[in-house]
Amino acid sequence: MQDQAERIERGRGRDLLTGAQALSGQLGKTIQRLRKAYNLSLSELAEQSGVAKSIISQIERNETNPTLATIWRLSQALDVSIERVLAANDEEPFIEKTSRADTPILVSEDGKVRLAITGWVKTIEWLQWYDVSADPGGVLDSDPHQRGSVESLSVHDGVFEVEVGGVVQVGRAGETLRYRCDRPHTVRCIGPETGRATMVVIMKAAVME
Repeated sequence: MQDQAERIERGRGRDLLTGAQALSGQLGKTIQRLRKAYNLSLSELAEQSGVAKSIISQIERNETNPTLATIWRLSQALDVSIERVLAANDEEPFIEKTSRADTPILVSEDGKVRLAITGWVKTIEWLQWYDVSADPGGVLDSDPHQRGSVESLSVHDGVFEVEVGGVVQVGRAGETLRYRCDRPHTVRCIGPETGRATMVVIMKAAVME
């Protein structure tokens, strides 16, 4: 699934940003503004995020380009999305719309599971998300992603079954299944009705140094 997504995105024009390229002079200001909005000291943010106080200080002074893993930890501690933290200018509004016709669709080998790529092209190397629609009996077999990657399947309608390493778990509407996806894994629609879900994949860069 990952290889298919990458091929599609390359076809649309590969415009992926690395962590260093995404970090502009606004990053330090954004982190500092959010920290102060929560009335957090550098020490308190360091404790909550697991990022060293000295590193946070350097980020706020724009003296270093942090890894995506570091930004992810800070964003979790500040309860804000990574996209917002990485925004070029947080003071300006950002609204981007993609039409149905421009949304790539991946289809499983049996033709019964469809994944609409709704994630942002600039994050595909470390964060991907999809709208999943599956006919009853549909099966999506996926090869391993990068080591340390985690997948999350939030079920909206129907019943899904996820199998990883011989372990099987069932998710129904309103439930979410999270699992390591750095090994072969299978998603099945096992209910009598069409299944719908949101799938989010956090790649190695976002969960490991």
